[in-house]
Amino acid sequence: MDELTFLTALHRPGTLVDVGAHDGLLALPLAALPGARVIAFEPLAEARGRLAARAPGLTLRAEALGEAPGTIDLSVPVLDGAPQWQWASTAKSFSAHEGPRLAVRRRPVPVIALDSLALPDVTAMKIDAEGAEYAALRGARTTLARCRPVLTLELEERHAEGCTWAVPAFLDALGYETCFAHEGRWHPMEALHRPTMQRASPDPAVFEASDPYVFNFYAWPVERAAEARALLPT
Repeated sequence: MDELTFLTALHRPGTLVDVGAHDGLLALPLAALPGARVIAFEPLAEARGRLAARAPGLTLRAEALGEAPGTIDLSVPVLDGAPQWQWASTAKSFSAHEGPRLAVRRRPVPVIALDSLALPDVTAMKIDAEGAEYAALRGARTTLARCRPVLTLELEERHAEGCTWAVPAFLDALGYETCFAHEGRWHPMEALHRPTMQRASPDPAVFEASDPYVFNFYAWPVERAAEARALLPT
C-alpha cells in the first residue's frame, strides 16, 4: 500500500489538501482524479516554483500549515554545499548538526491554520511536513470534524519525538483510526515497534535507518473503516 493507491481507492469528489507538496509527486496525480480540486501547500519557494511550472492550474499556497497564524523559520540543511530540499522543515532548526559539512539556511515563512480557510468539502489530506504534522492537524481540527477526510501521514520520530504517539491519539479523539501497512497487511499503531521500525538518523549528513523503516501512516474516520480495511487484509 502506498499513499497514492490509498487516496485513489478512497477518493470522493471534493477538495484534496496536500501539505508539503514539494515537486507534486502526489498533487499532480491527485488533481487528475474525477471531481478533485487540489490545494497544495508548499512554503519552500524553490519547490513551489518547480511545481507551478509543471501544473499552472494547481492551487498553490506559500504558507506552512500550523495551529495558529504567524511566521516561522523554514530551515534547509546544506550538505557539502548542496541544499537538501527534501529535509526543509519548520519544526527543526538542525542547529545540533551544523558543522564543517553541514550548514543551514533559514528564512521566515507565513503560517496559517487550515481551519481559517473554512473549506466545506475536504475529502482527503496528505501531510508530509518534516515534523510539523501534529501542528498542521491541530490547526485543522474543525475541518476534520466537519468534513471527515481520509488522511495519509508521514510521521518520523527523528523529526518530532513522540509524534507517532501524539498524532494517533489526537485523531482517535476525533473518531479516527490510524494504521500502517507492512508486508501486505494493515497493522494497528500498537504494533509499531519504534526501536526497530522507526529508528533513523536525524542528521542529514548521516544516512542510516532501521529495516524496515515504517513512516507512512493511514487514517480514516471510523464510519469509513470497513471501506478502508477492505483494501488490505488485517
